[in-house]
Amino acid sequence: MTTPEAGFHQSPVTPASLPGEAAHADLVARLAREIYGQGQALSEPFAPALPASALPSPAPASLAIPGLDGAAFAALVPGGPDLLRRIAQDHPRAASFAEAIAPGFLPAPPAAPSRLAPAAPGAALGAPDYYFLPAEPRSVPVLPVATAFDPERVRKDFPALHQSVNGHRLVWLDNAATTHKPQSVIDATSRFYAHDNSNIHRAAHTLAARATDAFEGGREAVRRFLNARSTDEIVFLRGTTEAINLVANAYGRANFGPGDEIVLSQIEHHANIVPWQMVAQATGATLRVIPVNDRGELLLDQFAALLSGRTKIVAVTQVANALGTVNPIPEIIGLAHAYGVPVLVDAAQSSPHMPLDVQALDADFLVFSGHKVFGPTGIGALYGKKHLLDAMPPWQGGGHMIEDVTFARTVYRGVPEKFEAGTPDIGGAVGLGAALDYLQGVGLPAIAAYEHGLLDYAQGGLAEIRGLRLIGTAHHKASVMSFVIEGQENAAIAQHLDRHGIAVRAGHHCALPALRRFGVSESVRASLAFYNTREDVDVFLAALRTLPRR
Repeated sequence: MTTPEAGFHQSPVTPASLPGEAAHADLVARLAREIYGQGQALSEPFAPALPASALPSPAPASLAIPGLDGAAFAALVPGGPDLLRRIAQDHPRAASFAEAIAPGFLPAPPAAPSRLAPAAPGAALGAPDYYFLPAEPRSVPVLPVATAFDPERVRKDFPALHQSVNGHRLVWLDNAATTHKPQSVIDATSRFYAHDNSNIHRAAHTLAARATDAFEGGREAVRRFLNARSTDEIVFLRGTTEAINLVANAYGRANFGPGDEIVLSQIEHHANIVPWQMVAQATGATLRVIPVNDRGELLLDQFAALLSGRTKIVAVTQVANALGTVNPIPEIIGLAHAYGVPVLVDAAQSSPHMPLDVQALDADFLVFSGHKVFGPTGIGALYGKKHLLDAMPPWQGGGHMIEDVTFARTVYRGVPEKFEAGTPDIGGAVGLGAALDYLQGVGLPAIAAYEHGLLDYAQGGLAEIRGLRLIGTAHHKASVMSFVIEGQENAAIAQHLDRHGIAVRAGHHCALPALRRFGVSESVRASLAFYNTREDVDVFLAALRTLPRR
């Protein structure tokens, strides 16, 4: 049987190999580009420069070609139906696209399991392999095309959810702090350390080449996830906090001076406050703060009044971690850009819940963390427009970020390497890429719609709890419920819930200014993800009703 790598890389499709089917070759090339991102799957005559974002999702029926069925389409690509089945597993948009071109594209799986056959029908999509390991057969589950979102199907992919805590089924409502990992992420990370572990970029041996490919494959996954123009705009870091610190130090120290102003919002995470305070103290700049109303929504008219020729950057969260408020980022960016002011978007809390498109937003910088998007801890990414990154000096010095070193001077590499000093978290990048592919396989629009309904259901139930006050009631919210209950200590509420197997967070959530705006210094926070269910919410609400009352 022909593998994708053998079929595509060793025996590339050429015009001569497709007699009578040349009219369909461009469609095959589109499919290849959608899956593999760079068009390397086919020879150049069939690899037009079409970005993956140009493909519709789901594919419209108008793409169908009369007379071209699944068998005929399979004949266009070496490997036949087994290979095409693997393609569908790797990317649901590709499956939708191919099915629209050629009805009957997905044949039934073979009677005997093969390394290219799908796993259990209906299982959620796993991440594609970034590199081929012939000694390690892998079964990748497939999410059927055009099916309604099913959280129970997704839950099967997360082993940590299937355990008991204090004699009860685990109900994980601490997703704003960190998320659990699908099996595909666990497998991708384990597989890297078991088979490909090596430092990257600086060796000629096979494992170094495989590790480098895996690491850069993770970078390409981030680029796709954010719809950035180039992987040169993606810098790997430990997470959102380090990414903001990089921009504050590398961009801020080079561009801020006495009298300059940095604009933040009142509902930022400490990670988007403290680095700016530090650079302001070092440069003589000052912080200006966008206030919020009693629902926790930014006052855009007052934001506009803060902007002036002194404003050097706006740094604002897309989703407030303590309140769940979804900020109007397009409007914020538009107002700031009218003054020529760059905008940094903190997407740590938005990235697991809604689609991100840095080109559509016209964001100058955007940051997020891997562990918030069902990936590993200790890995995250900074997106920056290339001309901004090119102009910024390095923040840290060390290996790989240099082109040449003498005791007189150092010549630095270009972006993104000049910001990645030392050995990076290679396994983390592999796991992050797998997590992002998993998220996109499930579908962020479907996730957003499902979570919106679940949040409404949960907040409706909280409104019936005696003495409970919800903090953050913005019209546009995402998956966070922060609350206090009259006469109850926040820590005691969290401990009571834990005794029922329910994980929430109690404290200031690294957002003291946000909470103090509402007259408290801490709260209980329950936060949802797409693997939560109404049953989870019902268990949570039932446990709150059994709180001992004074």
